[in-house]
Amino acid sequence: MALSSNALRAIFLLAVVVCAAHAGKPAPKEKDKSGDSAAAPEAAAPAGAGGSSDISKAGAKGDGKTDSTKAVNEAWAAACGKEGAQTLTIPKGDYLTGPLNFSGPCKGSVTIQLDGNLLATTDLAQYKTNWIEIEHVDNLVITGKGTLDGQGKQVWDDNKCDKKYDCKILPNSLVLSYVNNGTVSGITLLNSKFFHMNVFQCKDITIKDVTITAPGDSPNTDGIHMGDSSKVTITGTTISSGDDCISIGPGSTGINITGVTCGPGHGISVGSLGRYKDEKDVTDVNVKDCTLKKTTNGVRIKTYEDAATALTASQIHYENIAMEDVANPIIIDMNYCPNNICTNKGASKITVKDVTFKNITGTSSTPEAVSLLCNDKLPCSGVTLDNVKVEFKGTNNKTMAVCNNAKGSSTGCLKELACL
Repeated sequence: MALSSNALRAIFLLAVVVCAAHAGKPAPKEKDKSGDSAAAPEAAAPAGAGGSSDISKAGAKGDGKTDSTKAVNEAWAAACGKEGAQTLTIPKGDYLTGPLNFSGPCKGSVTIQLDGNLLATTDLAQYKTNWIEIEHVDNLVITGKGTLDGQGKQVWDDNKCDKKYDCKILPNSLVLSYVNNGTVSGITLLNSKFFHMNVFQCKDITIKDVTITAPGDSPNTDGIHMGDSSKVTITGTTISSGDDCISIGPGSTGINITGVTCGPGHGISVGSLGRYKDEKDVTDVNVKDCTLKKTTNGVRIKTYEDAATALTASQIHYENIAMEDVANPIIIDMNYCPNNICTNKGASKITVKDVTFKNITGTSSTPEAVSLLCNDKLPCSGVTLDNVKVEFKGTNNKTMAVCNNAKGSSTGCLKELACL
């Protein structure tokens, strides 16, 4: 449709006015990279978008002295309460805390980015149970180069479990309970008061490239303990402790351990089994390509001789294990009774069967490189010794095997160890 010259002139003048009005407005400011408060606030993230909760912004102080418990717990609550992929950031610094309770379920997935160090208070009165408890959380990631320092040295003298059957348990450092699809990678756990890591009632857990460090004489400082859990993978991890590097407790199934270096410590153990009522079976355990150095045991299965519960440990496979000056490199101990605290000797109701030791090589610090000490009422069955070549490194005795109440076969072993 044709327009008159007056109409065209009116449209042109209107355009000029509009342009002039916009030209008079200042250009929007670029967000200050330093986080200056003068910068314009960001728009709220849409539902499902990722976000970060930094403990230092919640009030935590990285001076190693100020109690940061409240700030860390609040930062967790903020991350857990948002949808999408959230990150709980622990920046560089030393953050002292008491008990931390990271409870779910969360609205989204949460990554704990551990760049700094968390230090556990040594005031035992503050703890009801453990130090860091993560429970009912799915899709959890804990990663970084930081450290969880249990500061156990100051309280290990309070551990009386070597003298009392029903002793007071000191706090574990990191406990995962009812966690599904979780990964722990890269971090260090140091000097726990009791266990460094405890995995309970979890499924699909991966622990990789983790370092766990405690002195060889520190009491009950197991590296990683698990129980009532399935599909747990531990790989590329280095553990030194005063107890088992890894202990596989009742109710564990689908356990895969590869590339672990253990020592000092008490070895890689299934058990102990049978201490408590209503324990469940252990099955489908695979330990491969691991190295044990100067440990007090190598690969071990241990069951209480006065076990009250009838349960079975089966389908347990150890393969490609290198022993370096290890005491008791291969041991099944169905008469386990630490500190002689058992009440009914020889009354075990535990069955051990279908156990393979394959390609176990290296040196032993004890003459008995193989000890299969099974129960006379419930003998071990289906035990296989395949290419077991571990030699006593001392000069005052000979390499030997002791096999009591064990049924199975020996293939390609040192003749001194072919006891089946």
